[in-house]
Parts: sequence; structure tokens; C-alpha cells
Amino acid sequence: MEECQSTRAIAATPVLLIAQLALLPLYLWLFVGSQFDLNLELGRHLLPAFVGLIVVPLILAFLTEKWAENSRKATGFIRFMGLMPVLLLTVVLFIITMTQVSQIDSAGPLIWPLMILFPTYLLAAALVGKALCLVFRLPMETGRTVIFSLGTRNSFMVLPLALSIPEAWATAVVVIVVQSLVELFGMMLYLRWVPGRLLPDT
Repeated sequence: MEECQSTRAIAATPVLLIAQLALLPLYLWLFVGSQFDLNLELGRHLLPAFVGLIVVPLILAFLTEKWAENSRKATGFIRFMGLMPVLLLTVVLFIITMTQVSQIDSAGPLIWPLMILFPTYLLAAALVGKALCLVFRLPMETGRTVIFSLGTRNSFMVLPLALSIPEAWATAVVVIVVQSLVELFGMMLYLRWVPGRLLPDT
């Protein structure tokens, strides 16, 4: 049952990401108002990155899944590669962080509030998820899925897009890098805390 819930949560991730990107023009309008030239410049940078980093991998993932349906070798290969994402994500995130050290240093006054805000969000998301589980009397597996869904905000998916935006938006890149780091370590804590203490089996 728990594996089924996690599969559904993973399957919903691309849908949620596409919905977020579809709302991006609205977000830009809310944040930058009438600066349409800046919107267009940002769009010119984001569109190629979105196609290359999001659309193409999704298509390749779909084709790989179809290949796996007809090949035992492909199934074994996919299971092996399933062990790699966390390690590779950690390495990639470390490399990206190293390339942004100067930007993070220049945004020093902004970092400390973020280091409080993002962990607070993770804690609040977990507590809200537990409350929803109790109010709606959800199964424990479903409640855990809700908590992880609330806690993760696709920051790892947005990070490659953020790195493609113009220099004028460097502060936004720093925010997303910090968010990704906090989310990575937060999910590691979630893996022990949520099933062990927050929503245990018994």
C-alpha cells in the first residue's frame, strides 16, 4: 500500500510542475507588474531551459518505460538506475552550490531569514499533514504521502530553470539554491521522523 501511495505521489509530480509553470506568467505579473520587457527577457531564457530540462527528459522517461514493458534487460537497468538519483542529486546540488558561493556570499543578509523560513515551512507542512490525516481519518500510508507532498516544492526541478535566468535575477537563484539544500536535508530528516515519530504504524 505504501509503495502504491509513493508511486502516485511521484506520478503527480510532473503534473504539479507543469501547473506551476503554467501559472508562472501570473506570478511574474504579480511580482514585477508592468515590466513586460523584463517578463519577455525572462521568458526567452526559461522556455529553452524548460524544453531541454523538463519536456525532453519526460519524453525520454516515457519511451524508457515503454521499452521496459517489453524487455527484461531494460527492467533490470531501470531498477539499477533507481538507486542512483539521490546520490547524483547530492553531487549535482553540491557542484551547483559551489558555483554560486560568490552570489550566496553577496546575498548574506538574505540567507539567515531563509535559513529560518524554509525549515519552519517544513515543520509546518508536517504538522498540517498530520492534522489533515487525523481530521479526514486517512490511512497512515496516505497521511505520510500527504506530508511529503506538502513538504516538497519541486525546488530540485526548478533549480535548472533558475540557473538559466539572466544575471539580474541572481538573487532568485540564491533563494532557490538555499531552498534546494534545505529541502534535501529536510527530506532526509522526514524519512526518519515522519514514520518513526510523527505518524508511526502503531
